Amino acid sequence: MQCDSACARQMRPSPNFDERAEGRAIDCLILHYTAVEGDDEALDWLCNEDSQVSAHYYIHRDGSIDQLVAEEKRAWHAGLSFWKGEEHINHSSIGIEISNTGSEPFPKAQIDAVIALCKDIAERHKIPAHRVLGHSDISPGRKIDPGTFFPWDQLAASGVGHWIAPEPIAGGRFFQLGDEGQPIQALQSMLAIYGYKLEVTGVFDKQTETVVKAFQLHFRPEKVDGVADSSTITTLYKLSSSLPEL
Repeated sequence: MQCDSACARQMRPSPNFDERAEGRAIDCLILHYTAVEGDDEALDWLCNEDSQVSAHYYIHRDGSIDQLVAEEKRAWHAGLSFWKGEEHINHSSIGIEISNTGSEPFPKAQIDAVIALCKDIAERHKIPAHRVLGHSDISPGRKIDPGTFFPWDQLAASGVGHWIAPEPIAGGRFFQLGDEGQPIQALQSMLAIYGYKLEVTGVFDKQTETVVKAFQLHFRPEKVDGVADSSTITTLYKLSSSLPEL
């Protein structure tokens, strides 16, 4: 079988896929890390029928890329997930697994490969920048990949993903677990409008803390604590304001 992307060196077929839901177009690109040390171990698991998990592409630490599932099929990479009103993101996404433990920097060759592959996929499927996401965005609390070491800023500088430089961390007012009121409602509304699954209640509950952490993992990784400080809120506001009008 021929690879869908010229960036991939070969097909390494995984049996863990099925058909996409009728009517769900490919409009998301989801990035993951493997959370294991060895390239071969993770790749073997993704191609093992017993694992019941896969991705469309696998990027080795040296930057080489294998395709595991045809893009037209639904790979089983996202699990329980939500973004901008839609559940089951597997149906509408392409998943990329990046070999990394989650506690190490990503090699330059690997990030160069991530950028090249993402640009190719996004161009062919017309995936907008703000729908290039991490697993942590679509499954807050359940997943944290691609993690705090992932250089979203480098991707954005190369034309991949939605990003602005985070507002510097400083003092000032902040919101945290147990707070209530209109400012909390406004925060929840901005997070929900951006795409996160969050009920607007006006109460800073555990769900809100979890989603704030997910937002920080992607957009303010310097400090991931679930506290909505001025840096987090201002960064969220600037990102939301820069979204294209739909």
